[in-house]
Amino acid sequence: MSKFGIALAALAVTVLPFCWCVADDQSGPAPSSTQQPSVASSGPATQTAQTQPVIREVTAYTLPPDLYKKAHDRARIHFRLALISFVYGLVALWAILHWKFGVKYRDWAERFSSKQFLQVLVFSPLLLLTIAFLTLPLDVYSEMVEKKFGISVQGWRSWSWDWVKGQVISLALFTILIWLLYVVIRRRPRRWWFYFWLVSLPIIVVIFFITPWVIDPLFHKFEPLQQRDPGLTAALERMVQRTGENIPQERMFWMGASEKTTAVDAYVTGIGASKRIVVYDTTIAAAKTPQIVFVAGHEMGHYVLLHVPKSLAFFAVLFLLFFYAGYRLIGWVLARWGPGWAVRGLDDWASLPALVFLLSVFWFLAGPWANVYSRHQEHQADQYGLEVTHGLTPDSGQVAAQAFQKLGEIDLADPDPNPADVFLFYDHPTIGDRIQFSLRYDPWSKGGAGEFVK
Repeated sequence: MSKFGIALAALAVTVLPFCWCVADDQSGPAPSSTQQPSVASSGPATQTAQTQPVIREVTAYTLPPDLYKKAHDRARIHFRLALISFVYGLVALWAILHWKFGVKYRDWAERFSSKQFLQVLVFSPLLLLTIAFLTLPLDVYSEMVEKKFGISVQGWRSWSWDWVKGQVISLALFTILIWLLYVVIRRRPRRWWFYFWLVSLPIIVVIFFITPWVIDPLFHKFEPLQQRDPGLTAALERMVQRTGENIPQERMFWMGASEKTTAVDAYVTGIGASKRIVVYDTTIAAAKTPQIVFVAGHEMGHYVLLHVPKSLAFFAVLFLLFFYAGYRLIGWVLARWGPGWAVRGLDDWASLPALVFLLSVFWFLAGPWANVYSRHQEHQADQYGLEVTHGLTPDSGQVAAQAFQKLGEIDLADPDPNPADVFLFYDHPTIGDRIQFSLRYDPWSKGGAGEFVK
């Protein structure tokens, strides 16, 4: 699931605004994105129907030697970069503390005004931009890797503009959150970890709700899918009706991804009135309608199986534990190093990098176990996709296997990933495992029925 995964990442980023831990999809660690690739469109249906290749029967995930080498090399680079990014992030935070950047920004903020909200308007942007520029080399290098392997086709001017827009959004969101954090710390010094956690949860839900309307259009072009591919729209409608969910064709969209990437994807995002199906233009160009319907069925599974509220609850509990552990340790950290950093205490704006340092370490240590939970949900969604398309699509297992094969070929998923890479960073099962499950899962041949779709 793509945007669902991003929503969870947003939860992590909201409470850990400076954590450079890298989430990963089944194609290998990708520091520039936490999206789960799937399958999407680059033109009207009449054009793509003529250009779509005939896909051979799939029995296992394999790549020709040239693609295998590219996929394996890319995965190796991303794995190393993920580890380097984490360490580099901690070094950057330590440098900010050692060189007293936070202290300087605090002093400027306090000279600017005695009111906390006005102080945070000075302190937060300065600190956030310092971190952004310190980590910019990693962002640039990650983009260079994607260009080298042909995944990114975005020009540097466009990429830079997206980076700027991302920073503006981060500044707006994190400034509010930092202000709330220190209001709570100063008013409830012994229970701040609980009250800030409590305040942050509804903010996440609001962000998840408005993202399809407010944030996504800042980075990509969206058009009604009905105008681009009426046949695909009708097929998706039939599948959605079978799930019992309500996503009319007015909330099915074509997304112009090909200006920036060759990757394929389709996803469901939003909640309530903002819930929608989105299909990349690259996917419509590369995959056939039944394959895209399976991918969308997988995404619908996350909603039908209540993965969104379950995951929000899971990560909410996880971050409550993080905050409590941070509360227990931050006093010792500031007592040990605070005087050398010129940090007056936890209620000092300048203590923020130290607190985030701890939370970042917690997140990295918990990441593998969170990924186990995520991989379980992704496996369930794969199963749901197979069940909901059974009867709608002839040989739905083979169709799913073909979709995953196409995904792996285009997005360069490593057929032989490093087990340590999988343990640390994969939040989806490997492509090979997903294909094998798709080919094996067939309860109907023995007179049975699906577990989720009867």
